[in-house]
Amino acid sequence: MINDLIFMEGHGLFVWSAFIFTFVGCVYLYVKTAKELRKQEKIYLNSLKKLPEVKITEIKKQKLAKQILAHI
Repeated sequence: MINDLIFMEGHGLFVWSAFIFTFVGCVYLYVKTAKELRKQEKIYLNSLKKLPEVKITEIKKQKLAKQILAHI
């Protein structure tokens, strides 16, 4: 029974290799996107520290900035 699932009447090699390729591709894209997000967050926060206090209070009022700064 387990052999039928693995071999799938001779098509198992193609099915499982496609599944593995897709899974590895999704994991790669997730890791790359998460890394880029952390990089962009650091850039944003560093630029935020360099702004004068007046602009910081204006930025904190923005919805996106509130979401980002909530994690800090």
